[in-house]
Amino acid sequence: MEFIVKKHYLRRRLEKIHIYSKMIKNIIFDLGGVLTLLDPGEALRRFKALGVENPEEYINPYCQNGPFFEFENGDISAEQFCSELEKICKRPVSCEEAKNAWCGFITSVHEEYLNYLQQFRPRYRLGVLSNTNPFIQSWAETADFTSNGKPLSSYFDMLFFSFRMRASKPGEEIYRKMLLEGNMKPEETLFIDDSEKNIETARRLGIGTLKVNNGEDWRPMLDRILLADR
Repeated sequence: MEFIVKKHYLRRRLEKIHIYSKMIKNIIFDLGGVLTLLDPGEALRRFKALGVENPEEYINPYCQNGPFFEFENGDISAEQFCSELEKICKRPVSCEEAKNAWCGFITSVHEEYLNYLQQFRPRYRLGVLSNTNPFIQSWAETADFTSNGKPLSSYFDMLFFSFRMRASKPGEEIYRKMLLEGNMKPEETLFIDDSEKNIETARRLGIGTLKVNNGEDWRPMLDRILLADR
């Protein structure tokens, strides 16, 4: 019985992997839920504490609504977002308060995963594709990101942030821009994300995909993929 259960579990996990070529050159990771532990509940709590009465109307684990979406999509600046947030909260809100609330999404950074990935450089180009905003970016791109003082950029060759690209997942535009800016072919690219919608879009464009769960240790699956790709 134990063998059958394990066999069925393995089959379910392998169904999450879609590779179109044995020529992987680029591995792209989502940030929240893959490289960090995602906690939307804490973000909801912090925004509610600021005065957002129904934060669930604006906040989603994968794609935001209203000014929250506009901010992550690069349509408004940090100052403009704070101004919009003040209207919602009906009180003054500083950018520092807003940043603290946004950072509630990130519970912890999987530093062991970041260190593990370095063995694949320079054989593979490593990148991040994330729906994020200047507040999260300003934290991730500093020494505060990890306990050893290394920013996110020190672990990756390419960073693709929605607010910089003026496009967001799961829309196709951000993937097309990523491929163009990174000079990547979809059939040579593997994308790892914890959102089924994001995975579906990448797959539709011919990008190899690996769907994982928030907080799941995806290293054994990636090892299996890359071993088969050699």
